[in-house]
Amino acid sequence: MVRVSNNLVGILNIITFLISIPIIAGGIWLSRQANTECERFLEKPVIALGIFVMLVSLAGLIGSCCRVSWLLWVYLFVMFLLILLIFCFTIFAFVVTNKGAGEALSGKGYKEYRLGDYSNWLQKRVNNHWGKIQSCLQDSKICKTLIDDGSSTKVEDFYKKHLSALQSGCCKPSNDCNFAYVSPTNWTRTASSSSTNPDCGLWNNDPNVLCYGCQSCKAGLLDNIKSDWKRVAVLNIIFLVFLIIVYSVGCCAFRNTRRDNSYKRYP
Repeated sequence: MVRVSNNLVGILNIITFLISIPIIAGGIWLSRQANTECERFLEKPVIALGIFVMLVSLAGLIGSCCRVSWLLWVYLFVMFLLILLIFCFTIFAFVVTNKGAGEALSGKGYKEYRLGDYSNWLQKRVNNHWGKIQSCLQDSKICKTLIDDGSSTKVEDFYKKHLSALQSGCCKPSNDCNFAYVSPTNWTRTASSSSTNPDCGLWNNDPNVLCYGCQSCKAGLLDNIKSDWKRVAVLNIIFLVFLIIVYSVGCCAFRNTRRDNSYKRYP
């Protein structure tokens, strides 16, 4: 007798198996197209994820369609670990992204970002890998639009600009440095320029330097990470509900398979 739960598990795993193919293909494409260290960093996790999804899908598909109890058991065990992992990560993501926000400035269209406002855990991770991260940010040319604007942007127009967290932190000096504006990425020190903020001494008008080594640049990155992680956490909750449903259906299929195998063994 064909079991509905076995068929559902089979259909769901056919879908996930098909999804794994473009994931692996994307990882291989990245490995061939990679020109920077950032792109090379992404290729291995993407390929590993694709292979993992494919193997789990095959285990669930063969186990449910061919009534192989031990494969279904492996499939359910991996699914349980995955549910547990995603649940823990979701809670962790909400905890570490609970702190930190940009500071609104009077008369400015952008915000200022300070590293100390964010989670200590995130600060340590960013500081420990900043060399690679900085290289990635420079390769991404996040400041290119500001550089291209050049002196055509008047100071009052620049202050009204909406800058992303990374542009505000990495492409211009901090507001409390009190530098004189020349162009969006060209500023000069004045008699009133601050010396208490270490970022002020790190600023350089060189387009390849700017404020990529500043604490504000790290803070801008953390603000991006915070926003992205919160979105991922919300998506994880939806995915978690889906996985629990699939896991429940898989448990029914496993029970049915064991029962069918028992009937065949003892007619």
